[in-house]
Amino acid sequence: MMYLRRLKLVCAMLAVVIVSGCAATSNVQALSDEGNVRPAVVKIDFTSDSITPAIVEGDAGVAGRAVTIDDPARVASISKLVVAIGVMRLSEQGKLDLDRDVNEYLGWRVRNPAFPNAPITLRALLSHQSSLRDTVDYIVPLDGSLETVLANPKAWDVDHAPGTYFSYANINSPLIAAVLESATGERFDRLMARLVLTPLGLDACYNWGAGCGDGRRVQAVTLLRPNGDLARDAPMNGPDPCAVYPASNGSCDVDKLYVLGRNGSAFSPQGGLRISARDLAKIGQLLLRDGAPLLSRESFTQMIGPVWTFDGKNGDDDNGYFTGYGLGVHWLTDKAGHRWFGHVGEAYSLRAGFWINPTERRGFYRYVTMVDEFSTVGHCFDRCP
Repeated sequence: MMYLRRLKLVCAMLAVVIVSGCAATSNVQALSDEGNVRPAVVKIDFTSDSITPAIVEGDAGVAGRAVTIDDPARVASISKLVVAIGVMRLSEQGKLDLDRDVNEYLGWRVRNPAFPNAPITLRALLSHQSSLRDTVDYIVPLDGSLETVLANPKAWDVDHAPGTYFSYANINSPLIAAVLESATGERFDRLMARLVLTPLGLDACYNWGAGCGDGRRVQAVTLLRPNGDLARDAPMNGPDPCAVYPASNGSCDVDKLYVLGRNGSAFSPQGGLRISARDLAKIGQLLLRDGAPLLSRESFTQMIGPVWTFDGKNGDDDNGYFTGYGLGVHWLTDKAGHRWFGHVGEAYSLRAGFWINPTERRGFYRYVTMVDEFSTVGHCFDRCP
C-alpha cells in the first residue's frame, strides 16, 4: 500500500534531521525551559480579498512560545503545488514545454528501462504519471547525482509506461527541480523566489534558501513528535548552518558542492517550503483569482486540471485517497459533493491541508503539529488526525 511506503520513507528521512541537528548544535536553543510543549493547531480561512484566522492555538514547537499565523512552518507536500506555479510561469515564458522530453533540458538520460523509447515529460512528472516510484531514496546528498539514483531500475514501475498510470511519488519533484535548473541556469530556491514568492511579497523559502528574510529562520515552527523529540527545524538563534541534506563527507557548502541540474533535491521541492499560514493564504488568493497576477487564465486552468481522474484501473488510488490530480494539484470531493482542489502536507509529525473551493470562491489552510506519524493518513480537510 502507498500508505505503508510513505511511513517507511518518513522513518528513513529522520536521518536528515539527525545529521543537520548535529551540525547545528551551536545555534540550537532549548526546546523548553519549563512545562510541556502544546501541539500547534492553526486554521486560516480566505477569500480573494480577505484572510481570517479561525483557530490559532498551541506552541510553535517551544514551550511558552505561542504559535502565530506569521510563523513559517515546513508545509511538506503543499510545496509541490507552489512548484507547479513556477513551472507554469516558465512555460508561459517559453522556457519550458510541458510535453517535451526532459532529456533535452537535462543533458543526461532519464528513461524507464522497461520503456526505453517512452519520453518522460514535465506534464507526467507534475501529475505523478511518470512511472517513477519512491522505492529508492529521493533525498540525494549535496554532492550526489540524481542521474545515478534514476539509473537504478528499482526507481521505476516496469508494468506501466510513462503517461499512462498515476502513482504518487515524491521522487518526481527533484527531477522537476533539476529540469528547471537546467532550462534556466538558476538554482531552484532562487528560481522559486524570483518566480513566485517575491512577486507575491511573501517571506518564504525552500529549505531556508532564497526568499526568506534575515532572521526568518529564528521564527520557524519547530516540528516535534508526540513525545517531544525533535522531528525538524530545531529552534535557532541565527541562520541554519545546514538546512540541506549534507554531502557524503558531512559538508554543507552548497556554493561549492551543489551542481545545477544534477541533484534537484537539496532544497526539497517535494516538501521543503517554509511559509506562514498568512503567506500561504496569499497563494490561495492567487488561486481564487484564477492565477492572477502571476498566471494567465489558460495556464491556471491547465495547471489545476484535473489531468488525471481515477477510472478504477488507471492508477493507484491508495484506497480512495486519490481520485483526481492536476499539475501539482490534488482534487477531492467533500461529503456534500462539493469539489475542492489544493494539496495535503504530511511529514515530520505535521499534518496540513490547503484547499480551495472554486465554486464558492473560498478556501482554507489548516495544520496540526505533534501528530503520530503512524496515525491514519487523511486529507486534513474536516480535521487533521
